[in-house]
Amino acid sequence: MDSDLSLDFLRVVEQAAIACAHTMGQGDRHKSDQVAVETMRRVLDTVPIEGTIVIGEGERDEAPMLYIGEKVGTRAKGRDGELPQVDIAVDPLEGTNLCATGAPNAIAVLAAADRGGLLHAPDLYMEKLVVGPSAKQAVSLDATVSENLRGVARGLERDVQDLVVIVLDRPRHEKLIDEIRATGARIRLIGDGDLSAGIAAAVVGSGVHAVMGIGGAPEGVLTAAAMRCLNGEIYARLVIDKPEHEARCRAMGISDFKKVYTSKDLASGKNIIFAATGVTDGALMRGVRFFGDGTRTSSLVMQSDPPRIRFIDTIHVEQTRMVRIRF
Repeated sequence: MDSDLSLDFLRVVEQAAIACAHTMGQGDRHKSDQVAVETMRRVLDTVPIEGTIVIGEGERDEAPMLYIGEKVGTRAKGRDGELPQVDIAVDPLEGTNLCATGAPNAIAVLAAADRGGLLHAPDLYMEKLVVGPSAKQAVSLDATVSENLRGVARGLERDVQDLVVIVLDRPRHEKLIDEIRATGARIRLIGDGDLSAGIAAAVVGSGVHAVMGIGGAPEGVLTAAAMRCLNGEIYARLVIDKPEHEARCRAMGISDFKKVYTSKDLASGKNIIFAATGVTDGALMRGVRFFGDGTRTSSLVMQSDPPRIRFIDTIHVEQTRMVRIRF
């Protein structure tokens, strides 16, 4: 996969973000998600790849577009032969409720890798622990909360009381929240968006030092792709507590139900590209801004080979006239 595709994938997430930003604050999460999906699919079909969706909106019968297994891209021969075969994980709108209510940290996101480079994760829950580069050797999914936070603090050369841990605000996390608070660390509870939280945990200066708790496995794969580019780490384990969960995993070739996955397990490809555009304002990216001469987007584009991280501010000009840029 050519790293130059990063700009094509940037265009995909930018257009998806702009489309659903028009629905921001209107209280209709389904409409927000629908326009994001439709736009992302339409723009993906202009990218010169033979792409396959491996993480998408669900199974074909449930999702008419961007379903798992769907083929995307121009699917035509390139100038020098066949187009690259690419596996793609998407979340056209991570944080549908955030967009619908106008809350922070809604993003449009995509990750891509060479064929076979992204785990075909079942749509189940997953235990997750996400940390930045300085702490990735000091934590374990099987360690206690206290042990993990002490490890994070040592890696950052600060006290546990200085740490900020992001946790999804869910009833299932009551015990986890109590254990974090018992250490003296601070907690930032979020309603949605553990993917954007995981990215923030691996970026120095974001004010986030770890993400803990149970969230969706598909988002775990996207987080892993970001960690491959940021040199952070995710430790994850599928939550399998029903016979139908086991059956679903076996159907996808997963037989070790207690396996702890790392970023290289979830996103194993040598060439990883990750692209995200803010829909609403967040810690790392501003949301879409509309003005008289066009639209302004804030994006994060990363790749693993060669290692490169770019924050991109783009003005999309709608009319052929002088644009008044305000910083």
